[in-house]
This record gives sequence, C-alpha cells and structure tokens, in this order.
Amino acid sequence: MSGHSATGLPENLVVFERGWLSSNNILFVGADETALVDTGYATHADQTLALVESALGTRPLDRILNTHLHSDHCGGNAALQRRYPAVTTEIPPGEADLVERWDERGLSFLPTGQTCPRFGFTGLLRPGTECVLGDRSWQVHSAPGHDPHSIILFEPVSRTLISADALWENGFGVAFPELAGEPSFGDIAATLDCIETLAPLQVIPGHGRVFSDVRNALVTARRRLDGLQRDPVKHARHAIKVLMKFKLLEVQSITLNEWADWLRSASYFGVIRERFFPGTELDQLAEDILAELVAAGAAETDSALIRNI
Repeated sequence: MSGHSATGLPENLVVFERGWLSSNNILFVGADETALVDTGYATHADQTLALVESALGTRPLDRILNTHLHSDHCGGNAALQRRYPAVTTEIPPGEADLVERWDERGLSFLPTGQTCPRFGFTGLLRPGTECVLGDRSWQVHSAPGHDPHSIILFEPVSRTLISADALWENGFGVAFPELAGEPSFGDIAATLDCIETLAPLQVIPGHGRVFSDVRNALVTARRRLDGLQRDPVKHARHAIKVLMKFKLLEVQSITLNEWADWLRSASYFGVIRERFFPGTELDQLAEDILAELVAAGAAETDSALIRNI
C-alpha cells in the first residue's frame, strides 16, 4: 500500500495504491473541497480512514464518489460517513434504488459472499456530466462490462483517466453479468473503444499501479477479451477462482466447515455452476478450483484449515 502523486498526474491528487482486496483510493485536495474516489473493502476501513486522515490533517472529507458498487470499491463508505458526518456521497445512478432500500442481494454483496456495511448516498454520478475534483473538471463516462452501472472519470487537460475495473495495466475485471447470462463482453469492448477515443496519457486503475503505456494496456485487454469470448467456460472458472481468492485474502484462514458454509451461502457459485458446469456438483467444482489455487501457491490446506498465501 502506498500513496503517491505520479509524474503527469494533476496537482491536488494523491493515489493510495491498495492491495487486491481493496480498490485504489484517489484523494483530491482542492482549494475549497476535498473528495475521495472509491473507498476500498470493509476489512480495510480503518486503514482507509487512517490514510485519509493523515493526508487531510485538520481538513474534513467533503465528498465520496464511487465508480461502481462492488464491495471492494464502496466497503469503506460507511466508516467514512461516520467519521465525517457532513460528507456527501455520489454513486452511479443504476443501483440507487437498491442502495436506498439496501438490497444486499441485488447489490451483489450476498451472492458473492462479501461484506459491505450499509451506507447512504446524496447524489448521482450521471454519465455525460462533469464534476469538479481537485479544482479541475472531470468528465463522467459510462463504462459497462465488468459492472453494467460502472462509470469512469476523465480529466481532459492532463488527459488522466480513473478507469476503475474497466482497464488495468494487464487486463480488466471479471465480466460479472456474463456469468448470470447477461451478455457483457460486447460492453467491455465498447468501453475499451471509449477509453481509446479519450486517449488518456495516464491511467489510475481500480487495482494496481498508475500506468502510462495505455496503448499496450488496451492491446492486452483486447487480447484477453478475445480469449474470454472464445472460451466462456474458462472465464467462469476464473471468476470462481477470483471470488475464492478474495475470500482467502479477507479471512486469511478458514476452517473447512466454514468454507463449505460460505460456498453454499454465496449463491453466485450455484448460478455459475448451473450455467457453465451442469455436470459437476458444486462441492467437486470448488474442490478442483481450490486445488488449482494450492498448486499455484496461492493457498494451502491441511485437515482442518484453508489458508491464504
């Protein structure tokens, strides 16, 4: 985890690069207003608070903005709202009603077996509009694919892109709608085209370091997308592996019984199994994919526990 202002980034902007359990946080410290884009996972909320407090000193946090509402991007919202009671919170419009009535199933927290304390919102980040962050005007663009409601933010003077999970240095986030039978590979392609049209000079991704070789990142992303479209079963297997690794990162160690309970409670696994692996029982599928994590050196098991490595 590190905080830095990379060469070429706008002034008044600091990137807190987090581990893969939490999204990166982008802090803006303007003349009259402060803002934070994305707040990480609930497990790391205390760290997020400490990072923000250290950077702001005596100044309050005025605004929270979420690129999308996956738990690793909005899990710190509630803690920040408690710490800074006057803070406003802006989210993409697509799931506003789900947040309002706090539908944890509709918001994907229950189906993925992840945690997100309840938070409220005060405004919407509508694609096609602009918002002022760090005394500069940032464009709000729709970026469906990984999440149908995701947005990205672009500052045209420095040509800086906050890409969330639409583009990483070596790919992009899992195409979650595809796993539930809602086509989204085409949306990912359209979002990559949008990013190419914006022609950013540097990208602040949702995970990983800030990067400037945007052309190569787009080539890599499109190559990966082509592979996923040719082999959607491979994509589904990868998605299960990602969700399992996320859980191990969260808990570090878990008993075999707790692991089995978690697999059964996270309905996403059943949906993926039924759609892509109808001939395999969930327990067997999970056991096979866990064995792949162990073989890759990403987990270890004994007779009682599964541990993250």
